[in-house]
Amino acid sequence: MVFQKIVKSKLMQGLLAGIAGFAVALIFFLPGFLDRWEVKTWDWRVNMMAKPSQHTKEIRLIMLDQNSLDWAKNENGLSWPWPREVYNMIIQFCKRAGARSLAFDVLFTEPSKYGVADDQSFASEISGFKHFVGAVFLSHSEGSEKSWPSFAPVPKLNVQGIDSWLTDTESHSVFERASFPVAEISSTAGVLANVHMNPDSDSVYRRAALFEIFDNKILPSLALASYMSSQPDIPLKIYHERLMLGDSVIPVDKAGKIILNFRGPSGTHIAYSAASVIQSELRLQNGETPSVNPEDFKNAYVFFGFTAPGLFDLRPTPVSGVYPGVEISATMLDNLLSNDFMRPVPSAVVIILTLLVVLLAGIATSSVSGISRSVLIYVLFICVPVILCLVAYRLGFWLPLVVQETGVAVTLFSAGLIYYTTEGRQKAFIKSAFKQYLSPAVIEQIIVHPERLKLGGERRELSIFFSDLEGFTGLSEGLDPEALTNLLNVYLTAMTDIIQEEGGTVDKYEGDAIIAFWNAPLEQQDHAVRCVRAVLRCQAKLAEMRPKFKEIIGKDLKMRIGVNTGHAVVGNMGSHSRFDYTMIGDAVNLAARLEGINKQFGTYVLISESTMKKMAGAYPVREISRVAVVGRCEPVVVYEPMLPEDISDQKQQVMKKFAEGLKLFYSGDFQQAQNIFSGLARDDPAARSYVAQCRELIENPPKDWNRVWVITTK
Repeated sequence: MVFQKIVKSKLMQGLLAGIAGFAVALIFFLPGFLDRWEVKTWDWRVNMMAKPSQHTKEIRLIMLDQNSLDWAKNENGLSWPWPREVYNMIIQFCKRAGARSLAFDVLFTEPSKYGVADDQSFASEISGFKHFVGAVFLSHSEGSEKSWPSFAPVPKLNVQGIDSWLTDTESHSVFERASFPVAEISSTAGVLANVHMNPDSDSVYRRAALFEIFDNKILPSLALASYMSSQPDIPLKIYHERLMLGDSVIPVDKAGKIILNFRGPSGTHIAYSAASVIQSELRLQNGETPSVNPEDFKNAYVFFGFTAPGLFDLRPTPVSGVYPGVEISATMLDNLLSNDFMRPVPSAVVIILTLLVVLLAGIATSSVSGISRSVLIYVLFICVPVILCLVAYRLGFWLPLVVQETGVAVTLFSAGLIYYTTEGRQKAFIKSAFKQYLSPAVIEQIIVHPERLKLGGERRELSIFFSDLEGFTGLSEGLDPEALTNLLNVYLTAMTDIIQEEGGTVDKYEGDAIIAFWNAPLEQQDHAVRCVRAVLRCQAKLAEMRPKFKEIIGKDLKMRIGVNTGHAVVGNMGSHSRFDYTMIGDAVNLAARLEGINKQFGTYVLISESTMKKMAGAYPVREISRVAVVGRCEPVVVYEPMLPEDISDQKQQVMKKFAEGLKLFYSGDFQQAQNIFSGLARDDPAARSYVAQCRELIENPPKDWNRVWVITTK
């Protein structure tokens, strides 16, 4: 029993759905089953939000592209590979321009096919530029060197804490083999740097290592070597998942890798064709105007690399399926200069955030009803993880998206399942129980807010509607059953539609009579106004339908309506197997009496004083009488409501004279009252009834006149 109550609680339903979503998300997240989809969502974020930094403009790329290969072959007759002395022009240009550093992402592991002199010429040019960075390729299985060669300068890079970090993390940054440039080039390079990079498991390059280890020597990456070329003494210290570079804290994973913060597609960093740089240097040497201004390279970090398709240095990255390897190094340097490598959000934070999101999704889903609101909640919480992850990206964090979306998706599915097995049955019951006497709009409100529905009886102020067709018993005797049924169905449907449009509840039909009320089961502050408006609309609709009905029955069909506002008991009443949503009480009886009192005055709508006051002047009325009805001790003032557009100048004059006559009637001056009412009697049935009543009172004067018209019939 306790468990059933918990399940029926909307809050607990939401929490249960959230917990289910969280459990499933965690089952897939912790073993890494979601990683292959997560990296794809990361690539989407990078493509959408990558943008240059303030340091992007400090980096220059010189690309040996296909145009450069074509130029060398067509203009100079040079086939690939080029003589190495051709690269001297690039070094000379960068020296002339005052470049901060020049890093060659090129491996010169084989002697030049043009002879030793070619290597020596290139080495000589390198030695004249102390900020030159050469390339070494580290590997676990390939490479000619198993130990540091004697001809290569020993790297001066020192990382404090490297031994304990290697022990603690079991890093894969230690390599067994290496490929070095030929001795002439290696010996003259100011710094040698590793150009080896490993992609992620899906072969996309998203991460890179700032340094690697070979033969107990620490080799910087091409980017780190370029960064340190102008500040070689900057201290480095590595801790668990962070690297201190001077005062900068760089996040690294257990393998010592950082997450690259890409700046945009290839070409975001300013790039020049190698041919144009070489030609520019030759023109400068000849005193001519270069196509590339050396000022563009002043104090710049310069990278030289291959982009020609046939040179095999194009790699897939989040921003492009074909991205130059040298530009990955440029991106890494850009991140170093800006100190804005992407930071992974700790798993504990991801788990807590996922729990919060799925619980909120579950609670929100179980708190709403209706297709439109449910769809809105579903869309909102599917978007919430995306928004959180985009915000996190902008703040420099990789916040996993797929685990959150998995949790939200399972939560929304679970919430829907719980809804249809619990709330759905309740709502089906509500629709079945109320569809016969409530409008669909009111039923939907009850479904959205079932707490407003109190099953069983409750005392509430109602505006009560009783209607009956004038002389219908006699009229119906001339109709066959089929015609009578058809006429009643048409009439009752038209009247019921109006009542329900005004938010009323149809209590029951008794033959041609309609009983309805307002302000239950849902509260309606303007229930009296709604009720009176429905009355006037029903009379107008019947007047519109009257000619058609007259063709069937041969007489005009008219309806009398009584309305009263007062407290009554309303609720589901009956047996356990069959019940109706109905009302009982003195206020109900009075409304029924007012419908019958219309006969006395020749009117077709009468409302009680309590209804008149409750509708607060929403419709004009005229006072008809103070009546004492059967079964009540206290007299009731009754009024006839009208539509404002129905009150013409002539009608206003009639109402004014009627009020004068009524005042005389109340004062006991029956003769003067009769005289006034007689002048109105031709066009006003109520006045005619007063003429007869005044005559009766004149002939039989009351002993104790209390201004009340006693109604002796129902």
